[in-house]
Amino acid sequence: MSTIKSFSVGNGDMFYIYHDTENFTIIDCDYEDEDQRDKLFERLKNLSDKKDITRFISTHPDEDHIHGLDELDDKIGILNFYVVKNEAVKNDEETDGFKRYCELRDDSKKAFYVYKGCSRRWMNRSDNERGSSGINYLWPDTDNEDFKEALDEVKEGSGFNNISPILTYSQNGGVTAMWMGDIETTFLDKIKDEVKWPKVDILFAPHHGRKSGHVSSDVLEQLSPKVIVIGEAPSKDLDYYQSYNTIKQNSAGDITFKCSDGSVKVYVENFDYNYSIDDFYDDGSSDMSDAKYLGSFDAYAAE
Repeated sequence: MSTIKSFSVGNGDMFYIYHDTENFTIIDCDYEDEDQRDKLFERLKNLSDKKDITRFISTHPDEDHIHGLDELDDKIGILNFYVVKNEAVKNDEETDGFKRYCELRDDSKKAFYVYKGCSRRWMNRSDNERGSSGINYLWPDTDNEDFKEALDEVKEGSGFNNISPILTYSQNGGVTAMWMGDIETTFLDKIKDEVKWPKVDILFAPHHGRKSGHVSSDVLEQLSPKVIVIGEAPSKDLDYYQSYNTIKQNSAGDITFKCSDGSVKVYVENFDYNYSIDDFYDDGSSDMSDAKYLGSFDAYAAE
């Protein structure tokens, strides 16, 4: 069984994947207060210690995606830092999180520069020693002119959102989930024809679910997500993807997907979360006492 966790951290993003192989993946970093930080980072340390390989995926260096990165690195010791190769700078005062981001990004022993179709042992290649994590990058195309312009912008201290990669996690015979960081609609519309869009079970809406990160209808038709997770941003800024099943992190709190044998069980932290999803079924086997069971669905790969 693998577990995908989306944390409620205020206006930022933080996820992990506890793989059904010897892999553990953390995506982005943020927290609301010191109490949450201490509990969250200790939990991540405990999970990391149980796996042979831990990787940190950084989507981009906006503060709400790297806040506390220095503290997390001090806690777990990040040895595998997955990042789009860039020369981003900050025009305002550099935070401790950004300073550590730059250290990890520029460390040739720790940084792995990601791009469309990149391959790495235990990321998406198995061997006799360990299984793959099932992570694949669909973007960026480093030769694309629009992407090159985005890289130029971050060198001037702006436009960080649009160097975000597009990546998927696919469990063998099970769930497929997609992340796009904070990629913006205007940029996504420019490059959408350069991406081969697979069907996905879970889509984490870009830019925390904001309208500024809206995924166009033609891309959504190809993705055909069974669930879209709408992140934490002011309600007035959110795109609610009305014709799709959604979970709203603003009111759901932490969201957990437990994935096994082609089925996905969905849990939320808030026991008062009453939003029902018609396509979910109740298999009568909730196994989390500290979260509310919303129901289950079958992954595309199992159909």
